[in-house]
Amino acid sequence: MATVLNNLAEFYRAQGKYAEAEPLYTRALANYEKALGPNHPMVATILENMEVLYREMGRDTEAMAMASRAAAIRAIVR
Repeated sequence: MATVLNNLAEFYRAQGKYAEAEPLYTRALANYEKALGPNHPMVATILENMEVLYREMGRDTEAMAMASRAAAIRAIVR
């Protein structure tokens, strides 16, 4: 289900429908964290997607937070 939510969010983001995309990313993130744990690579992927969304929305502080968290997960996984 989380993958479907992420894919739909990506679709909306690509169309500039940010208000529709954000809650879908948030739900996908929560689902992955619950199912796979907070340090799983799929969690990092959602965070990276949310970073792009927030950058496109001009919400740079939130984008940086997502990027930092994703980078931390990627560092653990390596």
